[in-house]
Amino acid sequence: MEKGDTLEDTFPKILAKNARLYGDRVAMREKDLGIWRAYTWKEYYESVKFFSLGLISLGLEQGDKIAIVGDNSPEWVIAELAAQSALAIPTGLYQDSLAEEFQALLNYMDVRFVVAEDQEQVDKLLSIKEETSVEKIVYWEPKGMYRYDDPCLLRFDEVIKRGKEYAKRYPDLFEENVMSTQADDTACILTTSGTTAMPKGAMLSYRNMISMAENLCKVDPIDESFELVSSLPLAWTGEQMMSISVALCKRAVVNFPESAETVRQDLREIGPHVIFSPPRIWENIVSEILVKMEDANRLNKAIFNWAMKVGYKWADTKFRGKKPSPFLKFKRFIAYWLVFRSILDKVGLKRVKYAYTGGAALGPDYFRFYHAIGVNLKQIYGQTEVAGIAVLHRDDDIKFETVGKPIPGTEIKISEEGEILIKSPAVFKGYYKNPEKTKEALKDGWLHTGDMGYIDKDGHLIVVDRLSDVLRLSDGTKFSPQYIENRLKFSPYIREAVVIGKNRPFLVAILNIDMENVGKWAERHMIGYTSYMDLSQKDEVLNLLKEVVKEVNETLPEKARIKRFVSLYKELHADDEELTRTRKVRRRIIEGKYSDLIEAMYSDTSAYEASIVIRYEDGREKVIRTTMKIVNVED
Repeated sequence: MEKGDTLEDTFPKILAKNARLYGDRVAMREKDLGIWRAYTWKEYYESVKFFSLGLISLGLEQGDKIAIVGDNSPEWVIAELAAQSALAIPTGLYQDSLAEEFQALLNYMDVRFVVAEDQEQVDKLLSIKEETSVEKIVYWEPKGMYRYDDPCLLRFDEVIKRGKEYAKRYPDLFEENVMSTQADDTACILTTSGTTAMPKGAMLSYRNMISMAENLCKVDPIDESFELVSSLPLAWTGEQMMSISVALCKRAVVNFPESAETVRQDLREIGPHVIFSPPRIWENIVSEILVKMEDANRLNKAIFNWAMKVGYKWADTKFRGKKPSPFLKFKRFIAYWLVFRSILDKVGLKRVKYAYTGGAALGPDYFRFYHAIGVNLKQIYGQTEVAGIAVLHRDDDIKFETVGKPIPGTEIKISEEGEILIKSPAVFKGYYKNPEKTKEALKDGWLHTGDMGYIDKDGHLIVVDRLSDVLRLSDGTKFSPQYIENRLKFSPYIREAVVIGKNRPFLVAILNIDMENVGKWAERHMIGYTSYMDLSQKDEVLNLLKEVVKEVNETLPEKARIKRFVSLYKELHADDEELTRTRKVRRRIIEGKYSDLIEAMYSDTSAYEASIVIRYEDGREKVIRTTMKIVNVED
């Protein structure tokens, strides 16, 4: 630690310390119109100060809830720290949520103020404002807003201007508020994933979030020389963990890409040292690499295949805890400079020291792939209720079938029912306005995670599935849908998979094709198509998926193999409540919504007539009918 670098116990206090001791150093960068703009710790602090005072001048009071929604940007984190510095409690909304979802969460959280990005979010908020307790809406992107005259609307810079005027009248108020924040105060309320019901609001204290960040960095040291990239929703605990907790505690530089569409290009320019993404992102990168290699000429394809064989041998040697031979090291060196270096540079992972995946299980094949090409990918295990991370792989002890060992300060034990229990200073305070669920989750200081798992002989935690999702066939055979789904999704041609079989004689699957990758495959094979619906039902595509399912079946026990599947005519989507906003499958919703299709898959029929209701923005509805083919995996 540098001189004066002491641990403060709340985020506003840490921000004040960073501005005081390291004011001229870069805290954040944002790309705007192709140019990276840097924010120093001093600028960060002053923006938080005046925005906080501006909110207070508008009537924000201690304990009030303030919601933030929009793409990742400095304005988001400024608004969050400003709310905390005003002794209010921030919460995040997912920017792709529907207006009705906004309404439900705003009412549940008793939100009075909302900080929103742009016209799109403001329109949704105004449409439901009368049904909520929202009094003020502050927006930071003025494009398209010049004709809006609702008195509840204010621009972000107007609030900062008000704050500067308010500071003249009350020059010591901000500093007094900052110093009055306490470690056990609620720092934020983050919504859980809500795979089975409406999300719950998990109340996390500063102690929860800071202890998690400090203990994580005892395993993987991070300091101010590290570059972070903030591209996942800041309403998600995973992004809060890095862009807020770790960034403030360790003064790592947070980089905000220009937009969701430019993330991959911006990632190459940033060259982050740490990256944390859910399995879907890691799966997409693998799919992209494999599809591009399909288009490569024979020589490049042969070189790639040779390099991957070397990489896999290198990775497997490390996983077994052995040292590579000198000859393997030499071949790995050649493979890196011939193939892997270029791949890592193009996907923006060339400088990564720690790569994390979490939020859901990632198949072991993905781990082998990334370690083969030189990415230090590590599984983490945690929940919103433990501020993000509780268990983590160590660099020298990675077992891809596990999620690693507890971070310092964390205890793990398994209940008699096989449930994973966690005790640590990062365990949350409880669910907002939900004492019953809080009592279920917290018992004798232990968090009941709802996940099933066990600890192996080396002390690694193995997560099987959600306790409620470990199912049985009608003959009593146990199976984990998530494990099978992850193996299916390793194929670049399958974007999503839902395996069904509870109390049934055998397993069936509902598959979503990856439109981009299957589309390119169809073009290479001269197969014409007009839409996702058309492409998903092509005989050639169904045969392609059939081969994928067969390969996966070969790795599974006989009774846990998929017998029939369908290629769904549409993508599963969060707007249709089929996925959570973090892209976790809502199994119960899907089983209810597609119950007739599932029954057809367990009958003798080879096709299912689907009626699709399409709702337009003006309220009109249109019914489209299509035939879905039900495929037998074994002829």
